[in-house]
Amino acid sequence: MVALIKAAQLLLSLSILVVLHEFGHYWAARAFKTRVEKFYLFMNPGFSLFKKQIGETEWGIGWLPLGGYVKISGMIDESMDTEQLQQPPQPWEFRSKPAWQRLIIMLGGIIVNLILGFAIYSMVLLVWGETVLPAERIPYGLEVDERLKPLGFEDGDQVVSINGETPASFTEIRRSLFFDPVSEVELTRNGERVQLVFEEDLGQFLVDSSIRRPFGLRVPALVETISPGSGAEAGGLMPGDRIVTLDGAAVGFHGDVLEYLRAHPATDIEVGVIRGAYARLQLTCRTDSSGALGFLQKDPMTMPEFQLEERTYGPGEALVSGFALAWTTLEEYVLSMRFLFSRSGASQVGSLVTFGSIFDAGWNWEIFWRNTAFFSLILAFMNLLPIPALDGGHVVFLLYEMVVGRPAPDKFLEWAQTVGIVLLLGLMALALGNDIWRVITGQFG
Repeated sequence: MVALIKAAQLLLSLSILVVLHEFGHYWAARAFKTRVEKFYLFMNPGFSLFKKQIGETEWGIGWLPLGGYVKISGMIDESMDTEQLQQPPQPWEFRSKPAWQRLIIMLGGIIVNLILGFAIYSMVLLVWGETVLPAERIPYGLEVDERLKPLGFEDGDQVVSINGETPASFTEIRRSLFFDPVSEVELTRNGERVQLVFEEDLGQFLVDSSIRRPFGLRVPALVETISPGSGAEAGGLMPGDRIVTLDGAAVGFHGDVLEYLRAHPATDIEVGVIRGAYARLQLTCRTDSSGALGFLQKDPMTMPEFQLEERTYGPGEALVSGFALAWTTLEEYVLSMRFLFSRSGASQVGSLVTFGSIFDAGWNWEIFWRNTAFFSLILAFMNLLPIPALDGGHVVFLLYEMVVGRPAPDKFLEWAQTVGIVLLLGLMALALGNDIWRVITGQFG
């Protein structure tokens, strides 16, 4: 049921974005009196679930839920319909329009997605506001990836400043350490000040080392839910239990528990827990082959010691902050693309399964709209990439035409379109393969 709820949210979110993206192309084309032959949600190889001719345009819904398209007269696109190009150009065709008009038509969908991302974020802030964890209210400090400890970081560190700037929230700490060119970090550790200075950019080190989650919140090992049929269930672990010892050794935090369990796959573990206010119990639980017991950690944002701050926004504030949030989100996504060129870059690519996994297990409208805004910005950026078969590929050829004074040959455009389609199909196959592997290895939980 959870998978169906997430799939339904993903389908609705992408359908909204695809329809509005294609409307961006459609409105721009009609503004310049260019004929649009088809407007489809989803692809329709072979047949359509629904279609209706209205005026010059066939409106329809395909059966293959992979995006959508508009077919513009006189344009080489993914349909590879070149028969039309053998005829003399007609006034209503794409190829008959000035290059600047064709450029606006190709950018129409991207512009709509950018505006939509900004508008949705503004709406979310206006309706739901924002919940943040102030930097000074992180009770147990940071949990640090093991590969960062040789640089001087330790679990439990509290961040005082980054490059001399004091971060306002945990989100800002994580963003700055991950994306900004960091050369200096000031920490408090066991009540003492510690200064870390880096000869190379910390963010670049994270990319080179393929560290995608360098910093998290250090939290007590509190059990939220138990996986059916797991070693945790068989051993008697229950929601609400706090794990305090493993095989007699004290463990203070969730990260310590995970580290110990991963080092002991397929092993019986003596788990000491505190249940309720006072009861201390010893349980025997067996890890699986990956070193997991089968329980979900309690969300730190629901723990009373993490004192969250609720922010509300008026209409004007929501517009300004929504634009800032959209810009920051897009900037972070673009910067994170560096990981595709790291040693483990190919394994980071995900398909619709990955996108679907970030939705809430219930139907939470705030999370739905936040994800939709995020996807809208991704769709804008990805379509702007200079790859033939994407809007960005057409934009590159149009800019070439505007600079040189003549269009690229039709045969070359056909060849480039074919290459672009092959590249996209290859990327989709890689992403789907990665997600199948994640499902097999249980990485989606």
